[in-house]
Amino acid sequence: MFGALLAFASAAFFGLNNATVRRGVLKSTVLQGMAITVPLGVPIFLGFALLMGGFQAMAGWQIDSWLWMALAGVVHFVIGRYGNYRATQTLGATLSTPVQQLSILISLVLAFIFLGETVNTVNVLGIALVIVGPMVMMRRRKATTAAGRAKGFEPQYLPGTLWGMVCALGYGASPLFIALGIGDGGLADSVAGVLVSYVAATLVVGLLVLLAGGRGYMTGLDTGSRGWFLASTVFVAFSQLFRYLALAVAPVAVVVPIQRLSVVFRMIFNALINREHEVFDAWVIVSIILAVFGAVALAGDTEIMLGWLGVPHATIAWLSAPLV
Repeated sequence: MFGALLAFASAAFFGLNNATVRRGVLKSTVLQGMAITVPLGVPIFLGFALLMGGFQAMAGWQIDSWLWMALAGVVHFVIGRYGNYRATQTLGATLSTPVQQLSILISLVLAFIFLGETVNTVNVLGIALVIVGPMVMMRRRKATTAAGRAKGFEPQYLPGTLWGMVCALGYGASPLFIALGIGDGGLADSVAGVLVSYVAATLVVGLLVLLAGGRGYMTGLDTGSRGWFLASTVFVAFSQLFRYLALAVAPVAVVVPIQRLSVVFRMIFNALINREHEVFDAWVIVSIILAVFGAVALAGDTEIMLGWLGVPHATIAWLSAPLV
């Protein structure tokens, strides 16, 4: 029960993070936002590492663990986050959600290729739902564009979809690098890994800011956006912390499906904070829900999930049997 509550809290903070990012990128650039949210993750997780034994865990790492976690940081916090921010800026937080859910599919494919994981019938259903979600959204683009124009925001589907796929690639690939870096390491290793990832990402973001103009570039940051980005930094840090704590005390099959509720919180908080800057209609919500169900079918433990639903054991055995 405690692990489920932690996963629920993680999902809520992640949804709130997304809503604050949406407000931030309305008046500032994506790189300006990342120049705040990425470096400030370092002191936050430095504190978490000190409290949770992260430095003791790092002392036992091999060089490959450091390299994999650094790569995970660049892929997740630079490439994935940049794609997330740009998709949120050009499409809006709600419309970009179904595309970004493709990250689960990318993770599954990479795990199948490099980690020897298998695919079952329920996973195939999940793949179909994850793909259908964005298709529903694209078929409704004329209606959602008109709805956006009425609010003074016109969704840009082509760049938004492309950046959403960049986000999905970054977020989908990073779990593979984390698995290669720390494997089945405990909570201390996980927190230490996030710290190393944030440091590596900060170095890359710092270089990008210097190339964009350094201090002069950052002086153009809108004051209001700075506040939203600072709030986002705190929210995403707590989301990550609660996620790792949940995984430490509860099975992955419990934590992952509950964490998919972050998409629901994403809709709720954006409706509360960004209603004038987002497109909400029944079909948008349907496409998001389809993507969520697909993500749960892909990421959750098939046998445990079907057991919760009261599916007969023989049927569970058939649906969870590896297809490839």
